[in-house]
Amino acid sequence: MHTTHPTPKNRLTLYILIAMALGVCTGYLINNYYPETTRITFSNNIKLLTTIFLRLVQMIIAPLVFSTLVVGIAKLGDLKAVGRVGGKSLLWFVSASVASLLLGMMLVNFFKPGSGIHLGSENTTAAKDLIGKTEEFSLQKFVEHVFPKSVFEAMATNEILQLVIFSIFFGVATAALGDYGKIVIKALDAVAHIILKMVSYVMNFAPLGVFGAISAVIATNGLQIFNFYAYYFSEFVLGITLLWLLLIAVGFIVLGKRLKFLLKRISTPLLIAFSTTSSEAVFPKLTEELERFGCKDKIVAFVLPLGYSFNLDGSMMYMTFASIAIAQAYGVHLDIGTQITMLLVLMLTSKGIAGVPRASLVVVTATLAMFKIPAEGIALILPIDHFCDMFRTGTNVLGNALATTVVSKWENSLENN
Repeated sequence: MHTTHPTPKNRLTLYILIAMALGVCTGYLINNYYPETTRITFSNNIKLLTTIFLRLVQMIIAPLVFSTLVVGIAKLGDLKAVGRVGGKSLLWFVSASVASLLLGMMLVNFFKPGSGIHLGSENTTAAKDLIGKTEEFSLQKFVEHVFPKSVFEAMATNEILQLVIFSIFFGVATAALGDYGKIVIKALDAVAHIILKMVSYVMNFAPLGVFGAISAVIATNGLQIFNFYAYYFSEFVLGITLLWLLLIAVGFIVLGKRLKFLLKRISTPLLIAFSTTSSEAVFPKLTEELERFGCKDKIVAFVLPLGYSFNLDGSMMYMTFASIAIAQAYGVHLDIGTQITMLLVLMLTSKGIAGVPRASLVVVTATLAMFKIPAEGIALILPIDHFCDMFRTGTNVLGNALATTVVSKWENSLENN
């Protein structure tokens, strides 16, 4: 089944790149041969394609967050039974997640990849409105923003943080009910799979969204977007390199010389994940290799699936990097307090997106909407997202292999194979 999996995805990437090329040509012609009034009219009309794509993405955000988060938390409810292993796993997951998010935030603030492109005068006025709103941001507003008075209202308005609070209560309560709760968990697990299938359907509209976004930007701004792509991609790859060095350094502290053999063992799963951009495609192979390396099967069976929901280091780094870069491109100023709030939101909303290509974009879209950053920015980064996805998927696999091995070592159940 996995052998046919990459084909439609690679085809989608090809279509996105073709849509980008067509968008560049169309935008360039409009930019060079038509007066400003025509350029603005064209830009506003062609952006409707992007609007259609974005609305389809936003349609699936609330059910995706609710179903995946509840299932993830309900599975964590079993931690009492496995006690120490669960606690040690969580310690690694939270530490690695925070490190990844912070690294993404520091790099994007240092390099400012988004500041190389300015997306239209109408966007800067929207940004000024936002700055005005953030200045009058009060504690009361924050509390109202976080705690829902109605879950249906939170779903209808895509208030992700409110939905997270409801999902946490719902997940914990479901886990506490034991056997009664298992029925609900099973049902929501099925819902989560259906929504993730919908993500793949919605992504088929991505080429239209890309064509609309690219041609609109180039029609009004010319070809400067390629400077943005060059900076954005190279700085992201630098960030991934630093994250790998950090993960491998911590792995070496715990595992010592055996780290070299672990990296040899997981080289094939890493390569498959990198080339298919799906960490789910390598799950069976990764399980097998970790057991061969010497991890007890019980620990692998527990830690690895949890890691796929709670320990997506590459995706985490990318989500802060992408969200803040898009804010910079639209001239939206985010102070450090707002950025830290964004990190916490991403930490919670990103749970359960494992193995689904571009699902992290759904989370980024939700985050942009929450912080009033124009969501069209997602369509702008889509053409190079596949290449970013290769790096972040490989990093996710490395992070989970290390997590499983380190927890095995902490539990003194790592055999010397």
